[in-house]
Amino acid sequence: MTSADPVSLRIAIERLSSASGNHYAIWVVESPYPGGYVHHDQVWSADQQSLWQTWLEYFSLRGLPQVPHVPSAYVPQFVADGLTDSGGQTSPKGYTSRLMQTLGLQLWEWLFDGPIQSSLDQSLGIAMGQDKPLRLGLDIRDPDLISLPWEIMQSQPGRQAFSLAESVRFSRTTSDVDPLPELHLDRSLKILLVLGQDDLPGSTSSPSASIATLQLQAEADTLKRLLQGDMTSAIRRGLMADCQVDVLLQPSPAALTKALERGQYNVFFYAGHGVPAPDGGFLFLQPQAPLNGTELAQVLTRCRVKVAVFNTCWGAQPDQQRQQAIARSSLAEVLLHHGVPAVLAMRDSIADEEALSFIQAFTQALAQQHSVDRAVAIARQQLLTLYKFNQPAWTLPVLYMHPDFDGQVLAIPDTEITRLPGGGSGPQQIAAIRSVDNPTLIWPIYGGMMRVGRLPDNDLVIPEPWVSSKHAEIFCRQTSSGTPESGPTLTYYLRDYSRYGTLYQTNGRWSQVHRQEVALTTGTQLRFGSPQGRLMEFVLEVPS
Repeated sequence: MTSADPVSLRIAIERLSSASGNHYAIWVVESPYPGGYVHHDQVWSADQQSLWQTWLEYFSLRGLPQVPHVPSAYVPQFVADGLTDSGGQTSPKGYTSRLMQTLGLQLWEWLFDGPIQSSLDQSLGIAMGQDKPLRLGLDIRDPDLISLPWEIMQSQPGRQAFSLAESVRFSRTTSDVDPLPELHLDRSLKILLVLGQDDLPGSTSSPSASIATLQLQAEADTLKRLLQGDMTSAIRRGLMADCQVDVLLQPSPAALTKALERGQYNVFFYAGHGVPAPDGGFLFLQPQAPLNGTELAQVLTRCRVKVAVFNTCWGAQPDQQRQQAIARSSLAEVLLHHGVPAVLAMRDSIADEEALSFIQAFTQALAQQHSVDRAVAIARQQLLTLYKFNQPAWTLPVLYMHPDFDGQVLAIPDTEITRLPGGGSGPQQIAAIRSVDNPTLIWPIYGGMMRVGRLPDNDLVIPEPWVSSKHAEIFCRQTSSGTPESGPTLTYYLRDYSRYGTLYQTNGRWSQVHRQEVALTTGTQLRFGSPQGRLMEFVLEVPS
């Protein structure tokens, strides 16, 4: 299974302003089939709120330092020591595991209820039938629900959380965002690792200030050694992509901007302190030089950074005003709305060793050409294994992805496709794309693969404005024919990567394929990007 071109299901949640109390609308924004666009209303009950508060008391273990621009509402109660279960005994490991599981089940049952569950089941079936992952995007439009750990959702007791499943690519997203520009896949990881200020303004050397001290330089050295040392043999054997890691130690905003503009990085790491604020929070690069999320977003989008990762507390939490969460105020949301394709931040305070374990596993998975959302799932599994299910570490990373971003940073070889047509003892077939208006114009498909797009490096170049730079691929796949005598059967497919899709006609009927694939038969007519596009047809012939 490849990570490219998954089946997508996007679900939105928003509070109903016309209803009293905690009434919410849940509906499908994007579905892989027409009947999947369903709607459902839910009430967030007092029992569910009580369960959430209990979960916080156990698992929100570290509060923020008290600095002037941090609202007091953000400092959670630290009551883990001395908590008791229903029998009055000191909280055992089994009780915290049950609490973790119970909230995961409750979140699942609340979100996937009625027609939403049916839409999910159908989408999972389509993904399984096409041997692809299901990309599930959760568009949370009410800021009060953002702090909930949706990543722990599980469908049944004993089943793994949805965000850990290999067949699912889970992320948070938004539908109210501008389209992404065309993104090109890279051949290597180029990472800028920025180490921010070790201590927050106003912190002291007292024991209570120890939470404000991070071993940032040691973390940077470890990560760089991992990427450029331990992975060397894997890179040489072609199992991982090349990795370049550059480090900036407490840079000024101007120095950070200059480094991003010159380096052509595809991944940005920030390790240091951060706090919530209305414009995406503050990152403390150096004394007297904080940088807010809106300011950082400008340079990240201008420099075409694909992935921004923040080893800092509260990067995925919104700010509050008068104990009310402010919409689109978290660092992750601000960067996503400004056009950063993928943002990974922490829902709560995270320990140094937890963050380092996650970053190591995540970066390794990226270097292995996994998509961003799959790499997050792999790294999350690492946290669960090291720090256990009944601890909050694996629940802390939160991934936001732009709906136009497929998650792929690096180019990957497609090993599933048989490139060479033919087989069996009969004559080889010749596949081609032919112009319907001028049948003398023929573009043969050599080696079982044709790339179609607007740029001149494609096999079939179509210089029309509605055709994407990398619009589609036509390829053949070898399958068993069922009889040893006749040998394998070759079937050609069109896989669409474009912004506007590809139209195809079979049996006199036009349909559209968009970021999916469709089987081609001889005589299938095609228009790339628009009904006004050049009319072409796929032909498959045996030479006489």
